[in-house]
Amino acid sequence: MLKKALFAATALLALAGSAAAADLKEFRVGILGGENETDRLRNYACLADHLKQEFGFEKVSLFPAADYDGVIQGLLGGTLDFAELGASGYAAVAIKDPNAVTPILTTQQADGSTGYYSIGLALKSSGIKTIQDAKGKKLGYADPDSTSGYLVPLTQIPKTTGEPNDKFFASTQFNGGHENNLLAAYDGKVDVAVDDSSGLGDFMDGYTSGTFRKEVDKGAVDPNKLVEVWRSPLIPNGPLVVRNALGAEWQTKLTDFFLKLPEKDAKCFSALEGGDFKGYSKVTPDFYNAVIDVRKAAIGG
Repeated sequence: MLKKALFAATALLALAGSAAAADLKEFRVGILGGENETDRLRNYACLADHLKQEFGFEKVSLFPAADYDGVIQGLLGGTLDFAELGASGYAAVAIKDPNAVTPILTTQQADGSTGYYSIGLALKSSGIKTIQDAKGKKLGYADPDSTSGYLVPLTQIPKTTGEPNDKFFASTQFNGGHENNLLAAYDGKVDVAVDDSSGLGDFMDGYTSGTFRKEVDKGAVDPNKLVEVWRSPLIPNGPLVVRNALGAEWQTKLTDFFLKLPEKDAKCFSALEGGDFKGYSKVTPDFYNAVIDVRKAAIGG
């Protein structure tokens, strides 16, 4: 009898959870820091409209966090339902709570690849041509939870220079996101800035995607004044994640929705992702195991 009662109680809880997910009235979307808030909200407005139309949500709330950790804490605390994270940001969530979210998709470049690079950019006028030339200079990071803007440069630049970054460079500093970091190098506040890039296509276009491309497209930087001085090994593109408490049904629904979005509304897809992406590709948590391991070893949770 006890077993039957426990089974019945478990079944009722599962049904209650499914009903709660099915009756979802508000969908809460976290937006990583990196660009100014106005741009981020404008770029995500079309997504909110599509989500309302597709699923009948009464409200789609957009939360542009000041930094990456704001979105990470929102997912861990259950105040956000969905976000697109960098690989290191997802690793931070997975290390603290492996059951908090599930990665469902990642972006796919025009050539079909699902990876990108961290690149170091410097002003051409600085005379820095390679990362070795930057010894004793200032290095700019984007955000402590950024893959390309911190974790990868932190662990990979020393493989070229032979010294930890805090010894090779005169100083290092965080500049409040990818856009601010690139602009810090462009304005001479740091000597080298590390940021995300597809690393594909023409440098004078800012490559095909990434922060450099966005800033070139906006006219915020002139690529003729910049030079690439370092490039990382290939990094897995960050995932679109769904809060596990919503259940498997919502993960499936949202996977299907985003897979169709590039064809349904190419302009909206471009606003969300920027640059030259062809669509999304399905991923599992295993895709990020290497990044999780590197984050654990380098900076902990």
